[in-house]
Amino acid sequence: MNIIREIQNELINRKEFPEFGAGDTINVSYKIVEGNKERIQQFQGVVLQRRGAGACETFTVRKMSGNIGVERIFPLNSPFIDSIEIVKKGAVRRARIFYFRERTGKSARIREKKNFITSK
Repeated sequence: MNIIREIQNELINRKEFPEFGAGDTINVSYKIVEGNKERIQQFQGVVLQRRGAGACETFTVRKMSGNIGVERIFPLNSPFIDSIEIVKKGAVRRARIFYFRERTGKSARIREKKNFITSK
């Protein structure tokens, strides 16, 4: 099994992304190909979880579009991810915050970590 992981790690083009986890608000720039045109779409939301390791690591981002919650699962090593920018660092106690799906209004707020500096 280690041989498969070693081959996967050699074939993956790893990009340098900032460290983020559950509760962080991030902005994902994602390349979309429509016919022969290519554009970059922004998806900003709260990270619900990071799962997996190595080549198959993914993260789930949830945003509110009007009154409807939209979740999207992104592979971390996808060639379509252009960049990831951290907007806010969230202070949560869990690695997977699925309880956030049922929250609305004031209870859907996440405390912000102190002493977090954004790099702009």
